[in-house]
This record gives sequence, structure tokens and C-alpha cells, in this order.
Amino acid sequence: MANRRNDRLSGEMKRVISEIIRTEVKDPRLSELVSVTDVNVTEDLKYAKVYISVYGDIKQNLDALHSARGFIRRELGKRIKMRIIPELLFEKDDSIEKGIYMSSLINKVIEEEAVRKVEDEADEE
Repeated sequence: MANRRNDRLSGEMKRVISEIIRTEVKDPRLSELVSVTDVNVTEDLKYAKVYISVYGDIKQNLDALHSARGFIRRELGKRIKMRIIPELLFEKDDSIEKGIYMSSLINKVIEEEAVRKVEDEADEE
């Protein structure tokens, strides 16, 4: 039951935080290509890890979000009715890079297998 509640809350927080960052945060260090990829809320609702994906300098964008986290948290409290508003912790989401790396490894293995198959067929003749 609590897991389902946390999942729903995480999804709603992801939507609201994305909207706040896109429309209300006016920091010049913040890229327009910032996206919230996931939000994980702890069981006690004290902390929420907000995973960010950015095209550009991630450190500069994380610094901007760190500076604006009080504002984002206050706006979050206005839009989502909760007794406890979690402390926001912004982190880089590197799942896209990991996915690209895994995809390149798979493609490499497929190419090597194709070359090996051609060589085996040539040896049989």
C-alpha cells in the first residue's frame, strides 16, 4: 500500500517539479533543455531525489537547481497538498548514457558475430 502511494506521489511530484522548472525558475544558469526523468521519495517522505537530464553543462544546471530548491519546494507545497513537503535532492540521471553504452556494446557483439559467421562459412568452403 505504501509503495503504491509513494509511486503515485513520485509521479505527481515529477510532473509538478518539471512544470515549475520549465515555467517559474528564472535562473540564467539553467538550460532550457532540462528534464526531470524520475523522482524517488523516501518512505518517511522526508527526502525526494529528483533525477535530472540536461543537454549541456550538468554541473551548472545542478548548481542552479540547488540554489532554487527552496523556491521549488515552496511551490510544490502550494500545488500538492501534503502534510510534509520532502527536502529536494537534485542528482544527475545518467541512465541515458548507460543505455547508449549498452546499445553500443550490443551492436559491437552483433557485428563481431556476423564477421565470425562469414569467416566460418568461408572456412567450410
